[in-house]
Amino acid sequence: METKLDIAKNWLPRYTGMPLDRFGNYVLLTNFADYVGRFAERFGCDVYGQGRAMQASTNDDGLTIVNFGIGSPNAATVMDLLSARMPEGVLFLGKCGGLKDSTEIGHFVLPIAAIRGEGTSDDYFPREVPALPSFKLHKFVSEKIVEREMEYRTGVVYTTNRRVWEHDRKFLGRLKRMTALAIDMETATVFIVGHHNGIARGALLLVSDVPTTPEGVKTEDSDRTVTERYVKLHLEIGIDAMTHIGTQGEQIKHFTY
Repeated sequence: METKLDIAKNWLPRYTGMPLDRFGNYVLLTNFADYVGRFAERFGCDVYGQGRAMQASTNDDGLTIVNFGIGSPNAATVMDLLSARMPEGVLFLGKCGGLKDSTEIGHFVLPIAAIRGEGTSDDYFPREVPALPSFKLHKFVSEKIVEREMEYRTGVVYTTNRRVWEHDRKFLGRLKRMTALAIDMETATVFIVGHHNGIARGALLLVSDVPTTPEGVKTEDSDRTVTERYVKLHLEIGIDAMTHIGTQGEQIKHFTY
């Protein structure tokens, strides 16, 4: 295997257990096996990759969902491996921590950009290159949310590779100075590696905790409550958007002159 494409074509099925020809033109990404299970149950389709690094499933409409795990290195890996299929669009359904009073638990965030605090994206572009979603993909997701007469938040998300930082007042002070709307561990990487590989990408984030206060830090009980109340809707919006964008949305990619 001499080229990146050769490696990606071999490794995408190896990581997910799903044959390359089973991957659809549109892809949902998630950090949680539960999302894949819910997707497969809804559409009556098989789940591949049990016991492997990633799990994946594709429905009869050609929509694929992949659980790639947690963290920016895994996000970069899946966005590189998807170059074997070059999907028309990828939407990351992630969870984030709210950093402002306007981002409460259960709110949805469509980030207009992500701050590259994770380090992984440095291997793809210089720091000066901003981590941005594909505008037309986000525009369509926005329309689907509005159709449901729901609100959502827009702003900048800070992506970090650090875990267990909630106790660190210095780090919290730095977040405040950056005026980020929310914090997560994957969005900037998905945007940058998607840009590097020429894959249209976006992120619909669910605020699952408010880690700026001790009582707002995520626990097993609070995460269970978020899952019970909001995950079904999160997944439904993602499915709706990525199922119909090919027929109802504008051309995602901009023309190259």
